[in-house]
Amino acid sequence: MKPIQLVLNILWLIFAGFWMAIGYVIAGVICCILIITIPWGIASFRIAAYALWPFGRSAVEKPGVRPGSMIGNIIWFVFAGWWLALGHLLTSIPLFVSIIGIPFGWANLKMIPLSLFPLGREIVDSDQPFGAREYAR
Repeated sequence: MKPIQLVLNILWLIFAGFWMAIGYVIAGVICCILIITIPWGIASFRIAAYALWPFGRSAVEKPGVRPGSMIGNIIWFVFAGWWLALGHLLTSIPLFVSIIGIPFGWANLKMIPLSLFPLGREIVDSDQPFGAREYAR
């Protein structure tokens, strides 16, 4: 990991990441308790890890996504996605006020599409080419 990414991730964890990750963990626990919503819980835990340490990683769409992901994303949007997206938006506003907080505000805005539609996406390292991953078929 590059030193600047490490510094940004540590500052992010202190100022925004920890609180956003708590929101995702709460959503994930609720989804896992309801059993039928376990896939959303797993996606929520995956995004919580990304929310803790976002610099140097990106969210990309998985190749060969099933049509069920679209239906699942719609259900997620209605029950949890828009709350989490609103949390990212509200957290980004005070971060944009200071010059030091601008990268953190952008990181929050970058997570909004992922928080709205998490199924069919994965988190990869930013320095990894998008087509370089091997997928089992």
